[in-house]
Amino acid sequence: MREVEYRSSGVPLEEYELTRSDHRRQKQSEEIRQWAQRQVDEDIAKCRADPAREERRRQAFAELAKLMESFKKQDHEIMQWRVRLYCGHIIETEAHYSYTDPVSAGAHSKRCPECGEEQSTIVAYEPIGLLAEPPEPRLASPLPPKRPTRAELERRVEALEKENKRLRAKRSV
Repeated sequence: MREVEYRSSGVPLEEYELTRSDHRRQKQSEEIRQWAQRQVDEDIAKCRADPAREERRRQAFAELAKLMESFKKQDHEIMQWRVRLYCGHIIETEAHYSYTDPVSAGAHSKRCPECGEEQSTIVAYEPIGLLAEPPEPRLASPLPPKRPTRAELERRVEALEKENKRLRAKRSV
């Protein structure tokens, strides 16, 4: 794993005064959500009118789900974050360890499990730690010894025969 320097913005557990930038980002998030919902509603209406389109859409989502599952990360690759949401509640979230903060990982806003706010932007965050410790790096297994050549084997047999002859002569004395 590469070394990453994680950032904090504000301190989620302390009192937090919302800034004008926080209000602007929350408004933009709500506008984007409304626009995206209109796009989804239009697509659903088109799919209801065209069963072939609906089937293609279903297949595309099934393929996407398989693709996303193939990118499943190990626990030691997931960083936990403590975040304060625009609504004021503090939650924990996760992102791939390679991101320096949860916003860079695409988590501009979250659904608040406490008040139910659908898109509450992240206004402060701090890293908690990885879900699990990285595994110990494995040392490369040594290469298997190369097979000796015929000439090497013959020299070894000859040396062993000489040693055997010497030991027998020594024992008979």
